[in-house]
Amino acid sequence: MHTAARVTLARLPSGVPIETTVHRYEGDEPGPTLYVQAAQHGREVNGTEALRRLHGRLDRDALAGTLVAVPVADPLTFDRVSYTTPESLDSVNPNMNRAWPGDRDGTLHERMAARLWEYVEGADAVVDLHTGSPEMLTHAVYLRGDDRSRALAEAFGTDLLLAEAAGDDADAEWSERNFGGKFRVAATREGIPAVTPELAHNKQLVEPAIEAGVRGTINVLRHLGMLPGEPETPPRRTVARNHLGRVTAADSGLFVASDDAELGREVEAGDRLGRVYDPATYEVLQEVEADREGILYSVAREATVTAGRTLVGVAERLE
Repeated sequence: MHTAARVTLARLPSGVPIETTVHRYEGDEPGPTLYVQAAQHGREVNGTEALRRLHGRLDRDALAGTLVAVPVADPLTFDRVSYTTPESLDSVNPNMNRAWPGDRDGTLHERMAARLWEYVEGADAVVDLHTGSPEMLTHAVYLRGDDRSRALAEAFGTDLLLAEAAGDDADAEWSERNFGGKFRVAATREGIPAVTPELAHNKQLVEPAIEAGVRGTINVLRHLGMLPGEPETPPRRTVARNHLGRVTAADSGLFVASDDAELGREVEAGDRLGRVYDPATYEVLQEVEADREGILYSVAREATVTAGRTLVGVAERLE
């Protein structure tokens, strides 16, 4: 059985409700509950399209348990094709993915998160579909040390898994950027295994990213025993650390990536990956080099960069 309910997440100062749609698929047989959401960041639309296609391809007669799907988790950022809300709406938590598990009496995003959390609390597993930049390897992130979340990430079926350290095990950025308020982290800490697939594209609908989202969600349903069959996963996968090895722009200018700065490439510390130069004087401002050994999993392709912008990401192997 399928139902689609319009749900009010919060309201704007004018009294206009902020609404989204929650889809619920209930199988004939009892089983686990999987909660899946997309577009928590409004420009990340491939997860939304993946859930629409899943709606058409899901074998509902074979489904056991309950699938709860929210294709647009943050309507505010979705309408603006943005990552965050304007400061006038939520100056404290402009990024919804820092506001979990939410607060019914809190800021706008905290109230929205708290309303969706009501569906999450009853779930046995969580998939939070995101999309990165066009020049990023598709990967799945889980909280390092949580075996059930790692199993969920493996089942989703990406070639690359990134294990994110948390709390005291993480670097200073963890607390500085309030990563403890991430949806996946909040769910895992409540004992609900959770994974964040990064489908590696935003703003545009891209077939490989969409299909990775559909296939991965079906894989998770199979992993949980909600659909028959085994997950279709790659024979080998790489496990690496997340949020390490990012090389940032030391100054603003134009970034020219090296010809051999190819995604998936193994790099050594000191490998040259590009340069930043002053577009007016042609002065080279920075030779961009890998700061550690690992896998090149992201490269900035928007050439105009400001100081502090991430230019390349190197994931450090764990296994």
